Amino acid sequence: MSRFNVDGKVVEWVDLLKKRNWPWRLDVWPFAILYAAWLLTIVPSIDFFDALIVFGGLVAFHMLVLLFTAWSVDFRCFVQYSKVKDIHHADACKVTPSKFSGSKEIVPLHFRRSSAGSPTPLLDAEEIYFDFRKQQFIFSKERKTFCKLPYPSKETFGYYLKNTGHGSEAKVATATEKWGRNVFDYPQPTFLKLMKEHCMEPFFVFQVFCVGLWCLDEFWYYSLFTLFMLFLFESTMAKSRLKTLTELRRVRVDAQTLMVHRCGRWVELPGIELLPGDVVSIGRSSGPNGEDKSVPADMLILAGSAIVNEAILTGESTPQWKVSITGRGIGEKLSLKRDKSHILFGGTKILQHTPDKSFHLKTPNGGCLAVVLRTGFETSQGKLMRTILFSTERVTANSWESGLFILFLVIFAIIAAGYVLKKGLEDPTRSRYKLFLSCSLIITSVIPPELPMELSIAVNTSLIALARRGIFCTEPFRIPFAGKVDICCFDKTGTLTSDDMEFRGVVGLTDSLDLQSDMTNVPVRTVEILAACHALVFVDNKMVGDPLEKAALKGIDWTYTSDEKAMPKRGSGHAVQIVQRYHFASHLKRMSVVVRVNEEFFAFVKGAPETIQDRLTDLPFSYVITFKKYTRQGSRVLALAYKPLPDMAVSEARSLDRDLVENGLTFAGFAVFNCPIRADSASVLSELRESSHDLVMITGDQALTACHVASQVNIISKSTLILGPARNGIGFAWVSPDETDVIPYSDNEVEALSDSSDLCIGGDCFEMLQQTHAVLQVIPYVKVFARVAPEQKELIMTTFKTVGRMTLMCGDGTNDVGALKQAHVGVALLNAVPPAQSGDSSASQTSKSKSKPVKPKKSKFGSELIGNSKSITRSDSSAPSGSNRRLTAAEKQRQKLKQLMDEMNEEGDGRSAPIVRLGDASMASPFTAKDASIAPTTDIIRQGRSTLVTTLQMFKILGLNCLATAYVLSVMNLDGVKLGDMQATISGIFTAAFFLFISHARPLPTLSAARPHANIFCAYVFLSLLGQFAVHLFFLISAVNEASKYMPEECIEPDSDFHPNLVNTVSYMVNMMIQVATFAVNYMGHPFNQSVTENKPFMYALLAAVGFFTVITSDLFRGLNDWLKLVPLPEALRGKLMIWAFLMFSTCYMWERFLRWAFPGRMPAWKKRKQQVVATVQKKRL
Repeated sequence: MSRFNVDGKVVEWVDLLKKRNWPWRLDVWPFAILYAAWLLTIVPSIDFFDALIVFGGLVAFHMLVLLFTAWSVDFRCFVQYSKVKDIHHADACKVTPSKFSGSKEIVPLHFRRSSAGSPTPLLDAEEIYFDFRKQQFIFSKERKTFCKLPYPSKETFGYYLKNTGHGSEAKVATATEKWGRNVFDYPQPTFLKLMKEHCMEPFFVFQVFCVGLWCLDEFWYYSLFTLFMLFLFESTMAKSRLKTLTELRRVRVDAQTLMVHRCGRWVELPGIELLPGDVVSIGRSSGPNGEDKSVPADMLILAGSAIVNEAILTGESTPQWKVSITGRGIGEKLSLKRDKSHILFGGTKILQHTPDKSFHLKTPNGGCLAVVLRTGFETSQGKLMRTILFSTERVTANSWESGLFILFLVIFAIIAAGYVLKKGLEDPTRSRYKLFLSCSLIITSVIPPELPMELSIAVNTSLIALARRGIFCTEPFRIPFAGKVDICCFDKTGTLTSDDMEFRGVVGLTDSLDLQSDMTNVPVRTVEILAACHALVFVDNKMVGDPLEKAALKGIDWTYTSDEKAMPKRGSGHAVQIVQRYHFASHLKRMSVVVRVNEEFFAFVKGAPETIQDRLTDLPFSYVITFKKYTRQGSRVLALAYKPLPDMAVSEARSLDRDLVENGLTFAGFAVFNCPIRADSASVLSELRESSHDLVMITGDQALTACHVASQVNIISKSTLILGPARNGIGFAWVSPDETDVIPYSDNEVEALSDSSDLCIGGDCFEMLQQTHAVLQVIPYVKVFARVAPEQKELIMTTFKTVGRMTLMCGDGTNDVGALKQAHVGVALLNAVPPAQSGDSSASQTSKSKSKPVKPKKSKFGSELIGNSKSITRSDSSAPSGSNRRLTAAEKQRQKLKQLMDEMNEEGDGRSAPIVRLGDASMASPFTAKDASIAPTTDIIRQGRSTLVTTLQMFKILGLNCLATAYVLSVMNLDGVKLGDMQATISGIFTAAFFLFISHARPLPTLSAARPHANIFCAYVFLSLLGQFAVHLFFLISAVNEASKYMPEECIEPDSDFHPNLVNTVSYMVNMMIQVATFAVNYMGHPFNQSVTENKPFMYALLAAVGFFTVITSDLFRGLNDWLKLVPLPEALRGKLMIWAFLMFSTCYMWERFLRWAFPGRMPAWKKRKQQVVATVQKKRL
């Protein structure tokens, strides 16, 4: 078998290849025959000069084939390799990555004998593997395919607890050979190597070829100007990539020494020598300057506990508590997703650790005992680095669409070139060389040299604008997706609502449904549960942990000390000593502690009311009514319970089974917390709703709480129905929050129900939906998802994508990782300091905001990390600040210059994407916002729409310019109409300036209800192109015909050199007028970007161009016209040209405005797509 499917997120399939011997390559022997044929047959039979032209063609073709082997991996396979079926005959393989994981690559196949460590020579095993993007894939003989190199990260807890590290030197050697050293190593390319790579790209080679053709046609200035622009652009791109790669090379495994248990004894080893399976002693360690050292690899804690700061990976600023796996079932398997509370991730920092002296293997230096799971690029930090590293490639928007669009233009050009060729061949006196040169120029004129540059600028301008607002992007190809988003999903807790909880009181202990907020009237056991059942901890004498637990402690007026003891601030209550914690787990929805109060042991438990309900020995009559009353009001309700434990030793209490602790409980009331909604949540969601986006909430909270919050933040506006098990226990039913309406559930009626009501479903319904294959019929219509586990969040996202929706998911970086990765646009909010508005006072801000976008907000956290303390955007750089008023003119000038220099150094040229550093990116999602509120979602959508609109207008402008150029070079060239070298250069400078200023148009501060067109291929674009082209053509032909009347009858040779005459002058002027009109008419301003008058640089460039025409047409400066080789125009013709130009512009402008009104951007027709998908799925099942 020559092709293997690889079940991985990175690689889709692998093809086996064998390299051909050098003489048998398809870029060698066929050309050897062609060169020999040229020498033996062509040279003797035709004129030597013609033979040289043929030879030049052969060499160009050979070079093209060689270049194609560099551009296309498939072509290189075809030319230089042959496919093989037997893996032992192969020496390389072609790796095809999954969608959006990069491009195909050919990598060498390695064979190694893993004899080290095998007891007998007979067991020598041969390993076949290849390395791709810092990951190793090994051939599995059993599964007959390649699998990712396995790491010991999915074993049972019993396996880890028995582990004592690598027992012999042979085992260490085998592990080193298998997994390599624990380092982030990638070769640092030189500037020249990157430059060579950029200069080998198809567009660049094509552009250089065009420049060569123009030189042959004696356009010297124009050619050199274009060549200079190209090299300048490519060198800035290479420089920015080099800067990014250099930045990434700084990230390395901290050079700290650890105690490692190898060969039966403890030895000191540096972190880079760690291997998966090593048992190590790890704790807080600091460097010579007092900074904390980071964890060198992903590890599982076997004994002890640690407090860890994971901000570099998840952005979560609250330190996380990590505990050992003692107490977990021995047969249970480790899940990296589920069991994060036991894992120390590489790159994170230990703030505090507590060793466990009772474990059978003691650590020599008082550290926690841990086993290494993954090293190098396989750690969580390594994965994040791989994402950043392999997304530093050149970014463009709509690459396949641009290819098709160019193909559409090439067809026009081939028709024009064919016309010239046909006419030229009819004339026997014409130079064949000049004729082929003309045809080549026509075809190449269609593919604009600035296309890749413009597309990169469009995306990079957005990247820079987002980075200035503290939003970082590791996958730039997703920016245009943000412009197409039609459904926005939000997590609730910590995203829509703030993290600051308010403790309201306790309820449910009496028949009354009223809240008891005076803690002196609450049973002491309930207060003790609130005081001790938590995961709060002291780090550097400061209490850290969940805001809800801090609020409870504050509300009951107890203190908690660093020796894990809770005691009342006032009164005579007993101190509660925590003995053992069983931490909160999202799949269990509860946590518990074993405590000692006055020499007695108790188990205290808190959790979701419906989870605790099944674990109580005696369920109070009003249990369900009480918690539903408060969840309907949007409060967060936790059920509290306890049970006394028999007398035992502390060591026994620490090793109790979790299930035993959390069963047979006595109810101790409900703790009710208020979760305030963030100040801007409602206004941001209202703006998203009004700008044609559907809104959805996905939360782990209770359904009634979720529905209450959703109604307050504009997610739901109609009456609500919640899906849950029916009261009679048979099937499911839709129930209103007050339980007055009950509608039996039927998957066929969901769409109709969603028209009259807003639907909510709980996580307990997902299993039923999957079993009845109703996921596609129900999920797309639901507005609120409650009690959802992290894996179910992923399912919701994939369902939305399946039915053809463009999804945005916004959540925090910890428990929403799967959904953030699945969404087209995932936005992880890092709960940093909310950004402060900087710059002018609010009064001057308001007056300026009418004409300029609001200055970017930047969090303190974000500005430190990006190393960019400016908060002044380019358009605001002239804004007067308070300190500037007292400066002298010279100082002001110097300050301006310094700011300009800083800005240039900071951003390069605006064409290179900003560098994403490791602290800025979150491993959770493509977009990371250093902001606690959801406002960044609107920024990302605005920039996405802006990029989409900019790209669309660029394609239209390029299309119109190319169609006009093809006509001028073909039909008019045959009539002897030509452009002068200087004329072409001036035209090129104007075009480059226009494109640059267009791409720097800023999006408007508010989102509009209108949507941009998602694709280039739509009726609006085609009708606009054809209509405007027809007007341009009519204007061009009329003007040239008019000019011909004033010219004496003279025969102009098509191949003669350029010399000024009236027709040439008029055609140049008309061409330039058309060019400017094209930019002015197709500029997409409101409702997405600044209008022409707001985009000052573009407006000035347009005015300059109009002024330039007026000057050359009216012949004000004769010297300028002579330099441009333009002849004087007759008075009558001058007036006609001006009037016609105005009419041409007005007609195109009205046609474009009419089409924008007739064909607005629309919401995708996802319901139709959903029906098709459901039909396909049902067919497959049958």
